[in-house]
Amino acid sequence: MTGWLEAGLWGLLGGAALVLGAAVAWWVRVPRFVVASVMAFGAGVLVSALAFDLVLEAAEGGGLLPTVVGFVVGAGAYVAVNVVLARRGARHRKRSGDQQPGEDEAAGSGGAIAVGALLDGVPESVVLGASLLGGGGVSTAFVAAVVISNLPEGLSSAAGMKAAGRSARYVFGVWGGIALASAVAAALGYAALGGASPEVTAVITAVAAGAILTMVADTMIPEAFEQTHLLTGLITAVGFLTAFTISRAGG
Repeated sequence: MTGWLEAGLWGLLGGAALVLGAAVAWWVRVPRFVVASVMAFGAGVLVSALAFDLVLEAAEGGGLLPTVVGFVVGAGAYVAVNVVLARRGARHRKRSGDQQPGEDEAAGSGGAIAVGALLDGVPESVVLGASLLGGGGVSTAFVAAVVISNLPEGLSSAAGMKAAGRSARYVFGVWGGIALASAVAAALGYAALGGASPEVTAVITAVAAGAILTMVADTMIPEAFEQTHLLTGLITAVGFLTAFTISRAGG
């Protein structure tokens, strides 16, 4: 199997977790406390993967300065785009309650939510593809982090879309499209970085890491805290420790 195709399949696997979460939300009434708890767990998993499988490896491979620059650029770019999307109705795109606006409340919000979901998913897919470049196979810990975090993301966001009166065609069209885009992003990440220097690879990886961490703080933690409150920190810590254990055991 060619490298770019394998990368695309790993990206598709991560994106498929979003579709699975959306399907559960559409046909099963999951208590919001459960959704928020899994969201908090997924946030901890992602933070651990960022720290030990992205930022640390970027710094060791390409140097501290490229990593710092990339991380700041990624975080800043995410915030800038997210501000624009929030003004167009996508601020609460991962909320499972009735915070998401319908088209009658905010025209164009459906498109903004779809773009926001794409913004959240592409950076991690690029990293999945790039992780294959070392020849040692994809990072088990990062794949686990993406799948574990994407499941509650899809579940929570789809529940909110349903509450806002959006159709099944819209919901599954968005998440199916994001799954395919994740596959393409992973394949492109592999292809584009195949001949890149360690410094360039560190910058790209750090850009993705900065964007992902900002996404966790801006969209995942607020949804988790709204329902789990004082348990949010504990559940997030358990997620962090789980991903750390997977990373060390696999390494």
